[in-house]
Amino acid sequence: MPATSPFRAWLAQHPPAAGAAVMATGILSVGLHLTGYEALSLAVLAVACVAWLALAADFVVRLLRERARWVQEAGTPGALTGIAATSVLGTRFSAMGWQHVAEAALALAVVMWPWLLVRVVRISRRPMPGSVFLCCVATEGLSVLGASVARAEATAWLAHTALVFFWLGLVLYVFALTLFDLRQVVVGRGDHWVAGGALAISALAGAKLLAAGSGGPYLWNEDDRDVLHTATLALLAFDVCWCAVLLVAELARPRLGYDVCRWSTVFPLGMTAAAMLSVASALDIPQLTVVGEAVLWVAVAAWVVVAAAAVTDARAELRSTAPR
Repeated sequence: MPATSPFRAWLAQHPPAAGAAVMATGILSVGLHLTGYEALSLAVLAVACVAWLALAADFVVRLLRERARWVQEAGTPGALTGIAATSVLGTRFSAMGWQHVAEAALALAVVMWPWLLVRVVRISRRPMPGSVFLCCVATEGLSVLGASVARAEATAWLAHTALVFFWLGLVLYVFALTLFDLRQVVVGRGDHWVAGGALAISALAGAKLLAAGSGGPYLWNEDDRDVLHTATLALLAFDVCWCAVLLVAELARPRLGYDVCRWSTVFPLGMTAAAMLSVASALDIPQLTVVGEAVLWVAVAAWVVVAAAAVTDARAELRSTAPR
């Protein structure tokens, strides 16, 4: 990609948090697929894939040319967006039947996960912004993708491994919550919404695990299913409560103007919609389908607004750095 392109100029100012843009776009593709808008879902998926490739290229270029900066950024929570974005895209490819691509995405995410997670956990200190919840998001992303592939391939060991990541993700959510600066609810620039989005992806993982158990080999006994059922519903309920609190805080103290962290607001909205739609199917709660689709279109509208602001921001930065 040319170094003078608007996207490259924007990306140079905002890595690695820009990965949230891929997360947000990818989960919208998943949600649109779940609601039957296949053509639109594929169009959005194409955008997400192009953005993912651009981020991957930038990742490699920075590793080779700016190693000190690369190492520093790898220790920030934003670096975990790469794992989450890869997992979300892999989940969409699995739904398309492209299991080899989904498996490759899972392998890549698993390879990145321990090294980045350990670095982030090691340096995390209270108080932290909402991006600290990406520890949970990245881990639950592996659970979602693992359960999706396990169901498609009828692979019991992979489903059981995904279950381990599901519970580990919840442990990491509690860890992140102890570090989270609650003042971010009223002063955060957008990534504070990940506090709810982490619960949404956890609920989605629970729904995927339940679906894997009913669509392939015998995986869970009655007690296991009951625990997963209860945990999934509870996570979705807590997510809705978080979103309600965050929305009230946004209305009470509007934070207008573009910030790259606003992609981390779009992602939880899209993930909440996808979680509702998946839970509705896995747990046979049709009422959630209507609510989930409504939330999905809110997420689509938010994506359009943030994308337009990002393009305007990139152009402004490009003009400011252009030779005079």
